[in-house]
Amino acid sequence: MDRRQRKTREAIFSAFTELLSKKDFNQITVGEIIDRADIGRATFYSHFETKDFLLKEFCEELFCHIFDTENSVQNHHKHIFSCDGSGSVFLHLFQHLQKNDNNILALLSSQNNELFMRYFKSNLELLIESHFSLFESSKNKNMPLSFWKNHIISTFVETIKWWIDNGMKESPELITEYFFMVV
Repeated sequence: MDRRQRKTREAIFSAFTELLSKKDFNQITVGEIIDRADIGRATFYSHFETKDFLLKEFCEELFCHIFDTENSVQNHHKHIFSCDGSGSVFLHLFQHLQKNDNNILALLSSQNNELFMRYFKSNLELLIESHFSLFESSKNKNMPLSFWKNHIISTFVETIKWWIDNGMKESPELITEYFFMVV
């Protein structure tokens, strides 16, 4: 992706998340997104088929960034999220939430949070699967793997909700520690 395409994509993401913080997803039109992003309709559709695809791509960008940073992938793809990527992958996610990169908190706390959470959880499942060794010691051998995975996902999501609802007073390091204590 060249610099111009990346800049356009970032403008679309920014416009979309700003609109989601103010309106219900179903009430947002592609026209509003392109007006706010200051791009043409054809430009929007050259990047995303629909606004559903836009939200899906936004969530994938978050997780792609985290996987790439964690695996020290040295490529020329610039993500919409930037950071040093230190610490565990879960700490990394909490750090992005604390920085409120690309208005993620608005998505999580808006009336559209279930839509965002659906994508968030599906990507989180892949993340947990790739880091399952972190949780194996606390898994009961009689417990079905699918149940355990669902428990970890739900715990992470509820930890995020609790942290946001309580003003995010705890550091990302401490909230990560809390998460690992309960799983």
